[in-house]
Amino acid sequence: MERTVVLYPGLGVGHLVPMVELAKVFLRHGLAVTVAAVKPPLDSPDFSAAVARFAECNPAINFHVLPPPPPPPAPVGSGSDGKSASPIVGMLGFLNAMNAPLRDFLCSLPSVDALIVDMFCTDALDVASELRLPVYVFFTSAASDLAVFLHLTSMRDSINTSFGELGDSMIHIPGCPPFKASELPSDILSDNEASRLILLMFRRHPESRGILVNTFESLETRALRALEDGLCVPGRATPTVYSIGPIVSGGGGSDKDHDCLRWLDAQPDNSVVFLSFGSLGRFCKKQLEEIAIGLQKSEKRFLWVVRSPRIDEKNVFEPLAEPDLDALLPAGFMEATRGRGLVVKLWAPQVEVLRHRATGAFVTHCGWNSTLEGITAGMPLLCWPLYAEQRLNKVFVVEEMKLGVEMRGYDEEVVVAEEVEAKVRWVMESEGGQALRQRAAAVKDAAAQAIKEGGSSHAAFFKFLEDLPLQVSRGMVSA
Repeated sequence: MERTVVLYPGLGVGHLVPMVELAKVFLRHGLAVTVAAVKPPLDSPDFSAAVARFAECNPAINFHVLPPPPPPPAPVGSGSDGKSASPIVGMLGFLNAMNAPLRDFLCSLPSVDALIVDMFCTDALDVASELRLPVYVFFTSAASDLAVFLHLTSMRDSINTSFGELGDSMIHIPGCPPFKASELPSDILSDNEASRLILLMFRRHPESRGILVNTFESLETRALRALEDGLCVPGRATPTVYSIGPIVSGGGGSDKDHDCLRWLDAQPDNSVVFLSFGSLGRFCKKQLEEIAIGLQKSEKRFLWVVRSPRIDEKNVFEPLAEPDLDALLPAGFMEATRGRGLVVKLWAPQVEVLRHRATGAFVTHCGWNSTLEGITAGMPLLCWPLYAEQRLNKVFVVEEMKLGVEMRGYDEEVVVAEEVEAKVRWVMESEGGQALRQRAAAVKDAAAQAIKEGGSSHAAFFKFLEDLPLQVSRGMVSA
């Protein structure tokens, strides 16, 4: 009988996407796969549409949307006292409450050989322990991020201040380039409940049987070696880390006829700058205007995904409204750039755009999914981090991987039009931009080799399968 794994992604499409791609890898190796998805606490059309799309395109994967926990949770961003709280506190509290529905679902299955949980779902380790299930963490960001977050848990115990009070002091983590304390995720900087919960979450990662990381050996050699040598978890055993990436969407789905792809078909090779900032990335009107002016003055071809500014900054799952481009962008911009630029509302088929012969550079928020999609497409990256671990990813991409350059001003009120113009011109015209493009092409080839038979990631996944216990959960405990 074939082995069965259950994959448990965190909240949001950005965590669902890599889990679905991981599910495809399991399928190719002959395992049965169920994705137990968590519906956001507030209605999210993006999530519902994504699940429906994935289920339609992947009939061999069983998708199950877990029911909300009883009693109904407080909305994300609300504390128990009714006052506004950090979204991460609400999210982690909601995921903790999902343990009961997850346990009930696992008990309803005839057998489960392993549970693979998202990096944010470490409370589910308790469910796995109760049901005597082997449990692994799927870390959906860089191995360098994993090294940082594992090490911070012990570092926090040894300092007498919050990370935020370290300001621009340099932090040194085994296997990583030095970075400023201020480049840590904002929720970690303060000495508050959000920081405590995040560090507790990463403190629990070593309780798992192993950690699957969406990266490949030649991309993050130093970080993976530091993790393997146990340097990032002082005083504790580090579980086996399996670098099994890059796991990215193969593209070619139902959106292959999107209007923007037909527009790209009419553009010269490597001539278009693609700007896209992830499923949660939105800008204020002032920033959108600065981007528009910079693109217009650069005189370069561009494809730009624009979303409406966020109304409620505390609600990260706020439904998307279609942007009013006439109201958001400078007067005359659309007409002045007609023919050499295209603005797409809300969403574009990113993988297909990045792999299109006409695309020549990628302005990205440095979310790890997008970063890997850019790397596997051979794109030079213009790094514009917005939130979460993206500032760290910017450091790794620019300083360690040398696959991108920084958009200066990303941590100020706005990135000014002059910077947008200068960086777009640099990446498309200069010798430095050409050298970056050549390196990106070489790393693209290395990424492809890693997942081929005999490659480092292919071998790492086979090692994981060899380490996976056989049928230990036959005859689950009853609810």
